[in-house]
Amino acid sequence: MLNIKNNALDIFHKPLIIERLHYFTYFHNYLIINDLTNNPKLGTRNPKLGTRNPKLGTRNLKLMQKNSMTKKIEIAIIGAGIVGLAHALSFARRGHQVRVFERNLQAVGASVRNFGMVWPIGQPAGKLFHRAMLSRQIWLEFAAETGIYANPCGSLLPFYTPEEQAVVEEFYQAKQPSGYQIDLLSPQSTLKQCELVNPKNLRGGLWSETEVIVDPREAIARLPIYLQAKYGVEFHFGKTVTAIQAPYLQVAGEQWQADKILICSGADFETLYPALFQANQLTKCKLQMLRTTAQTAHLNTALYGGLTLTHYNSFADCPSLPQLKQKFETEMPEYSKWGIHVMICQNGSQEWVIGDSHEYGLNPEPFDKTLVNQLILSYLQTFTQLPDFEIAQTWHGVYPKLFGKTDLLLQPEANVHIINGLGGAGMTLSFGLAEENYTIF
Repeated sequence: MLNIKNNALDIFHKPLIIERLHYFTYFHNYLIINDLTNNPKLGTRNPKLGTRNPKLGTRNLKLMQKNSMTKKIEIAIIGAGIVGLAHALSFARRGHQVRVFERNLQAVGASVRNFGMVWPIGQPAGKLFHRAMLSRQIWLEFAAETGIYANPCGSLLPFYTPEEQAVVEEFYQAKQPSGYQIDLLSPQSTLKQCELVNPKNLRGGLWSETEVIVDPREAIARLPIYLQAKYGVEFHFGKTVTAIQAPYLQVAGEQWQADKILICSGADFETLYPALFQANQLTKCKLQMLRTTAQTAHLNTALYGGLTLTHYNSFADCPSLPQLKQKFETEMPEYSKWGIHVMICQNGSQEWVIGDSHEYGLNPEPFDKTLVNQLILSYLQTFTQLPDFEIAQTWHGVYPKLFGKTDLLLQPEANVHIINGLGGAGMTLSFGLAEENYTIF
């Protein structure tokens, strides 16, 4: 591990011991239940089951039927990431029998490869902001019961240019009446709020009370234990659901029957109903992140820079945002190219988590870019004054993204529901979305 001293970029010119976590999409021989391509109503039953579909290039599964070996359950949830776990909690605490099937031996996808930020300030006013605040409440309740790390430390945006200041002031004026617990700070109050803010050319800060930091590795590992112990939820890790024809599921060679099936498969669009995912133009986003060793310096809030104003939908209606975007695109084209905006928080192990970038496409390359990490660390120095630190880990994650929407809710068959497309806001929105979906489903 290496020290980051005066020039953060120096670490990329020396040997670096890191742990890289790679997220791979697993491709299977698809078992297609419905011929969704030839049916004008996506998700309706195709009577020609068992025939080869030349457009999809895969063999459709023959009609499942109940037999003496079929295992009966009430609620089947596919996926033990945060979306699946949130829905397991919502159903189980209302007395339903829930089983969760996860293809990996533990959750290893985007749900454990993020900041752990519960981030209401990033959601637009109205339904999504209230969903985020409900998620925040459930996170704090879960933490109080289990003792996991959950720090309601809020967030702080220090701003340095007239363009950033204009967007922040517009946001403050528009959003303060909408329930956002925010305040516009002077330079002196910004530095008092967080002593690790860079004071050079500081014009002020945007403070928010609502953000919470959890450690996603800890939280996603503890949730199944909690759900099993308190509500009797049963988990089947290392078990892949390869086919569905309601009410039946094919699971690792076994057949199950469920009253309701929820598919929370994250970035796996290829195994179940792939034609339906393709028809809804869901894509994938690869992000790169870094984590330091444990730090003695205390970061008492989550910090983010002006680039983040161009990323979250809550800022999208600020009249001055186009000018700020143009400034960044002109002066910092590499940041725009790789979709970089920079945030930092501290977890319960006192590590700093830093990121991130955004590359879109259905087949993200498995190789991380040193340049992207360099750019992230370089921009971090513009709004922080951090003591020397060591990078312990770098990694990338992949999450589903649906442009123009915050979630994808589909019903391909009766009592089968697809919940996907939260677009990097899974930690912020999943618990609230699960509560909404319980009333719908």
